[in-house]
Amino acid sequence: MAIQLDIKLKKHNKIYSEGENVSGVLAILSQTDFKHDGISLLMEGTVNLQLSAKNVGIFEAFYNSVKPIPLVTSSIDLAMPGKIPAGMTDIPFEFPLKPRSGRSLYETYHGVFVNIQYVVKADLKRSFLNKDLSKSQEFIVEYKTGITGLITAKPEPINFKISPESIQNIKDKAKVPRFLVTGHLDSATCCIGRPLTGELVVERCEVPIKSVELQLVRVETCGCAEGYARDATEVQNIQIGEGNVPCGLAIPIHMVFPRLFTCPTLITNNFKVEFEVNIVIVFQDDHLVTENFPIRLTRF
Repeated sequence: MAIQLDIKLKKHNKIYSEGENVSGVLAILSQTDFKHDGISLLMEGTVNLQLSAKNVGIFEAFYNSVKPIPLVTSSIDLAMPGKIPAGMTDIPFEFPLKPRSGRSLYETYHGVFVNIQYVVKADLKRSFLNKDLSKSQEFIVEYKTGITGLITAKPEPINFKISPESIQNIKDKAKVPRFLVTGHLDSATCCIGRPLTGELVVERCEVPIKSVELQLVRVETCGCAEGYARDATEVQNIQIGEGNVPCGLAIPIHMVFPRLFTCPTLITNNFKVEFEVNIVIVFQDDHLVTENFPIRLTRF
């Protein structure tokens, strides 16, 4: 049986905040004794940026300058060269979660053009005739209370009326069926741990409706002195009304923000992560109209 490495974090949910200790054990399983040339452990947090294909060439200088942004880097030697006995061996470790000088820790986020990731990586060195072994384990970073500068969620209701006259992204409004949809979002500033809520009512519509949908969109901006690239991509789409919903019926709006694919709204010198909500009305002939609402996500 091959040698197996596993990184077991002390916290089962793998969620840590700045100032805490990331601790656990490196578990090594082997049926026989074996020699090694040293075992090391690296903890790092990085922001990885990339451009979409449509922007490559337009921002060629910027494309060449996009480099990972290190947020935290720490390494320790777990064991000097020696021998590991047969069976299971647990080697404990502990890292203080502190940012590099001049940096701040951001929440974990898995986007399309912006990725913020924190990992612990173990490397077991072996002799020339044997292959080195490695194992990585991601952990999640979230803000904690008491950090200065964090915006807290306060109710900011948005009332809306969607009609052919209110839609901005359609050139020929004469082709749009006559309709009126009203409603509200309970707040434009949302705590990421609580759902986006509100209500929608189809007041009138001259053609049958096929679907009413709620779409969450991430807007990622990467930039530097050479230019900025801004891309919007869908995170999730929820159907809140199927078929020709009766006029005057209140349809509840309820959307849970998916962890990892969302994070508190983030604006820095090099990149931005922002979010929007679209209300999409699809008519029976598959013609659709969209109303856009920028929202701000917070941790608290």
